[in-house]
Amino acid sequence: MRSTSRIRALLWFFIAAGYFYFARDIAIRAALGLSSGDWLELVNRTVLLFLLIVGYAAMGYIGQQQLHPVDRMGLELRPGWRREVGLGAAIGWGGIIACVLPIALIGGLVVTIYTTWHQFALIFLDFAILAIAALAEEVAFRGYPFQRLIDAIGPGAATFLISILFALIHWNNPGSTAASTLVTFLAGWLLALTYLRTRALWVGWGFHVAWNVIMGILFGLPISGITNFSPVFATNTIGPAWITGGDYGPEGSAICAVVMLVLLIVMYIATGDLKHKYAQPVIVAGGMPVDVDAIARRQHEAAMGVAAAEPAPPQLVQIGGIAPALPLKTIEIPEENPPQES
Repeated sequence: MRSTSRIRALLWFFIAAGYFYFARDIAIRAALGLSSGDWLELVNRTVLLFLLIVGYAAMGYIGQQQLHPVDRMGLELRPGWRREVGLGAAIGWGGIIACVLPIALIGGLVVTIYTTWHQFALIFLDFAILAIAALAEEVAFRGYPFQRLIDAIGPGAATFLISILFALIHWNNPGSTAASTLVTFLAGWLLALTYLRTRALWVGWGFHVAWNVIMGILFGLPISGITNFSPVFATNTIGPAWITGGDYGPEGSAICAVVMLVLLIVMYIATGDLKHKYAQPVIVAGGMPVDVDAIARRQHEAAMGVAAAEPAPPQLVQIGGIAPALPLKTIEIPEENPPQES
C-alpha cells in the first residue's frame, strides 16, 4: 500500500477513536435522560452500540466507498454465523472454568444467594446488558477502527496497539492492577487474532459474552472489577491474590494470564476452517494486461511445429460426373520405309 494510503487510513483510525469517546459520552447522557434504575445500563449500552454502528458505517461509506459498510465492519450475517457465535461461546465457557476451578480448589468460594423474584428477573436484564456491551466493545476495538489501523501499519503492529488500548481503557476499573492489565492485554490480543482469522466479529462476540455471563451471572464474581452483574449469586473468594485476582476478579490473577496464553493456541486451531474460508489474502491485479490465452496458443503452436499463420484452404476436387469432351487433333505418323522414286 502506498504511503499516502497508509496516512489516510491512520487519519481515519484517529477519527474513529475520537468518535468512540464522543459516542460513549452521548450514550451516557441519553441513558440518564431516558431511563433510571435497573434499565439505565441497558439503555446506555444500546445507544452506544447504535451510535457506533451508524457512525462507523458512515465513515466506511464516505472514507472507503464501502457499499455494505456494516458487513465490512464484521457484522455480515453470512452462512453459519450462529455457529461461529457458538464456537466462541464454547471456548469462552471453557476458559473461565479453567480460571475459576483453581480458586475453588486452592483457595475457596463463599457464595451468597438472593432468592427474590426481582433478582431472578434481573438475570435476563443483565444478560442482555452484557451481550450488548460485548458487541459494542467488539465493534469499537475489532471493527472499523481496527481495520483502518491494519491498513495503516499492518496486522501485527495493529494487533499489538489495539490490545494496548483495550487494556488501558480498563485501567480505571475498580481493583485494577498490573496483573489485570496484562490479562486484559492478552484478551485483546486473543480477540484481535479471532477477527484476523475469521474476518468477522461473531466468534469474538460469542467468546466475550460467554466469558462475562458465566463469570458474573453464573459464578457471581466481579467482571473486570465490576460487581453489578451478579443478581442471584454473589461470590467472595478466599486465597492469595495471584490465584483469586483480588477485588478485580479472576481476570486479575496469574492463573488467568496462563489460561489466556493457552486460549490463544486453542482459538488459533479452532478457527482454522474459517480462516481458510474467509481470510485468504486478496489478489490485487497489477502490472500490464496480458492475453494469457494468446500466449498459451503460441506456446502450443511452437511446441507442435505449427506455423502461426492460418493454413491455406483445401483445393476442391470433383468426384463423379461426366468429364468435358476434349477437342480432337489429327496427328500424322511418318512411314518407316517411304517408296523410292525410279
